[in-house]
Amino acid sequence: MRRVVPRTAKMLGASAVAAALLLTGCTASDGGGGGGNQAPASQDEIDEALSTPTKLTFWTWVPDIQNEVDLFEAEYPEIDVEVVNVGQGAPHYQKIRTAIEAGEGAPDVVQMEYQYINSFALTESLLDLAPYGADELEGDYVDWVWNQVSKDGAVYGIPQDVGPMGNLYREDILAKAGITEAPATWEEYATAAEAVKSATGSYITNFAPNQAGQVIGLLWQAGEKPFSYDGDQTVGVNVNSDRAKEVMAYWQDLVQRDLVSIDPDFTDQWYQGLASGKYAGWLTAAWGPVFLQGTAGETSGLWRAAELPQYAEGESVSGNWGGSSDAVLASTENPIAAYELAKWINNDKASTLKFATEQFLFPPQNDVLEDPAFVDQEAEFYGGQKVNQLFSEISGTVDSDFDWLPYMDYAYSSFEDSIGKAIAEKGDLSAGLDEWQDLLTTYATDQGFTVE
Repeated sequence: MRRVVPRTAKMLGASAVAAALLLTGCTASDGGGGGGNQAPASQDEIDEALSTPTKLTFWTWVPDIQNEVDLFEAEYPEIDVEVVNVGQGAPHYQKIRTAIEAGEGAPDVVQMEYQYINSFALTESLLDLAPYGADELEGDYVDWVWNQVSKDGAVYGIPQDVGPMGNLYREDILAKAGITEAPATWEEYATAAEAVKSATGSYITNFAPNQAGQVIGLLWQAGEKPFSYDGDQTVGVNVNSDRAKEVMAYWQDLVQRDLVSIDPDFTDQWYQGLASGKYAGWLTAAWGPVFLQGTAGETSGLWRAAELPQYAEGESVSGNWGGSSDAVLASTENPIAAYELAKWINNDKASTLKFATEQFLFPPQNDVLEDPAFVDQEAEFYGGQKVNQLFSEISGTVDSDFDWLPYMDYAYSSFEDSIGKAIAEKGDLSAGLDEWQDLLTTYATDQGFTVE
């Protein structure tokens, strides 16, 4: 387990500092289950844990995940799992930290988005799952996804879903502008944006000023590595690199020429834009196709899916936006059973197919990405296109080398105060990146990090 740096932990707020101090004494010897020197669990220990009456608590926001938990409980009838939804996003993580700080009421297993793993690993709040067998699962998952949950030999979560990015577009609107295929390059995309606006009045897409996740995903596709963390006291902040500024210069041009809209996303105005044809497309993640069907149902049959435009003709590269894992808190009194729950629901084929085909989480497991039950589905909303197959192929093009800061909460909020503000004001996006860089660097040094 990584060493706690008390001054560094200040970044997570007063409650997380207390949690960090609390968890320094929370090892396998005192029931915490989180020691870095934990010996590998033997098969006898695993069998005993799974045959002993045990109550586990699982905090997750995933709809209908009880279906997968029911399968686990049927396989291991002595394990009783209580599924609790304490909220999504910031409320979920704050309640986890509050429970850790209090020293009681914390769940055994938690839903954990990839970008937040570093912040909880920093305070030694997550159980290293490698000694329980998680390191043997690496080959079951797409390589870049596994890199999101593992670091320096430790494994901090079992991947559940991901969001490789692609392009959803209105075939009918593009056709009115004389465009018969999705733009293959970003140069073609800019040309298409002009044609669509001129011929139809629609915007080829929306570039939301409040959506750091989309921008980070686009930087990911461009080969930029804006963040890094060594697991201890050193972070890398590189959001205003030359490459990042090239990417933002492209979008600044489209924004200032009024060829893309800049509506905040996931608002009423944005939903209406998707349904009304204000936007002729959406650069989104693999969870987007199903989400869009529920948002713009009356446009069924008009949409198509393609990979993101590329920086060079013939390339096939994407980034990721979203996704999460199931992690085990170091404070659990039942580490083996908790790990087996996280592993089983995300590794058993019946369970993972349910996630992919009934709850429509985009899978990180290699076998599901190749399963005809998933990839051969024809989507009526997309004109009968095999959208799952397309995004399965896209998933294999995401760069594996991508890391996060251990204070992504602040990274997201400061995005809106800097580069997001520049987007909203149709201003200087390069200056916005410089401001974001300064905010992230100052914050890091104030909290005791060394910044590369």
